[in-house]
Amino acid sequence: MKRASLMAYVLCAACTGAPLSPARAHTYFEGRVQPFADPKADEPAITSPASNGPARTAPVNTAQAATKRRTPSLASVTRARIAAQDDTPFAFRGIPLGIALSALRETNMVRATPHESELLCETDAAGEDIGMTIKSYASLTVACRWAHHTAQGWTPSRAVVDGVPAADHILRFAHASPGDPLRLYEMSFAVDRMTAFDLRDLLASRYGAPRVLGAPSLPLLVWENASSTITICLLPDSDRATLTYLLKPASLRTRGIEKTMKISQFDEG
Repeated sequence: MKRASLMAYVLCAACTGAPLSPARAHTYFEGRVQPFADPKADEPAITSPASNGPARTAPVNTAQAATKRRTPSLASVTRARIAAQDDTPFAFRGIPLGIALSALRETNMVRATPHESELLCETDAAGEDIGMTIKSYASLTVACRWAHHTAQGWTPSRAVVDGVPAADHILRFAHASPGDPLRLYEMSFAVDRMTAFDLRDLLASRYGAPRVLGAPSLPLLVWENASSTITICLLPDSDRATLTYLLKPASLRTRGIEKTMKISQFDEG
């Protein structure tokens, strides 16, 4: 089984204890929309010279011309979208895989509620307030969550996925090599089943139909390009699902990160 699938299995098992989100809201999805490939224009009429007189236009098959002018089918549009995809890492609501931790903090791209939330990481002393271990910036990997400050201290915030507060979330960063900045290689979210179905349809409209992996009791829906994957895992006998954005190990070019990805869990730093 591919490492992305194995990663999704571990994440599925890790979030089974997460509480459900009762809230529902609009289903607006901010994703990376791929450009359409313009259909080819009708070929020009074929002309042939005559021995005595001007060139004549070859007869046109009206049925073929009508076919060329016909609106492209959904299947052809989907194929065009897939063909137009590049190898840019996938992004969650404008946050791309591979972005540096320092750059993400500077842009202040908060995708959580309440709106005053901040990204709190294992490199922050305040991370202990939300149950995180303390690490240094030299650590191989660093985990972060959105949190907000209250009178009682820092409190975990709820990431917003498809307009709905997620039950849990985590963002993980790693060094590509010693001395390089920490870069985002994983974003994982625990969502309710209805949100997962909405996301399945929205992702399929942008990236084409997913590959379906796993057993019928634990299906995995996978979208993939050369540098990253998106996986939705529908948990058995539950109203929960996981959504995972994952950068492929080759994109990080570092030893040991592959093992770290395989054991990654929501409650592990």
